Amino acid sequence: MEDFIYTLMRRDDWRAAEAAGAYHGSADDRRDGFLHFSTAAQLRASAAKHRAGIADLLMVEVASAALGQNLKWEPASGGSRPGLFPHLYGPLPLAAVRRVIALPLGPDGLHQFPAEIP
Repeated sequence: MEDFIYTLMRRDDWRAAEAAGAYHGSADDRRDGFLHFSTAAQLRASAAKHRAGIADLLMVEVASAALGQNLKWEPASGGSRPGLFPHLYGPLPLAAVRRVIALPLGPDGLHQFPAEIP
C-alpha cells in the first residue's frame, strides 16, 4: 500500500533498539501484540492522540516492503479511526529503517514534522 510507514518512539527506546539490533515495541505495542505504525497521512493525528507533549519524540520512517508478511493493514482497535493502519507482528529490524528524525515541540505544543508529512 504505502512505500513508507512511520512509528513514533522516545529517544531512549530508539537507543535500546540500536543496541538490540531491532525494536520490540513500547508497552502499548506489547500489550496489543503488534507494533503500531501510521501512514504519512495518519501520522500527525496519531502523534496528537497518543504522544501529545512528549519532548523527546522521534519519527522513524520504515520501508514497508522490507517487513514482509509480518506487516498487516487493519482497522484501528475499536474502529475509532477511519482507514487501515499498518501493524507489524514481530520486531522491527533496523535494516528496514530509512531515517530517524527528532520531532521537537513547537510554540503551540504540537510536534514539528518534516514538510513532506501532510
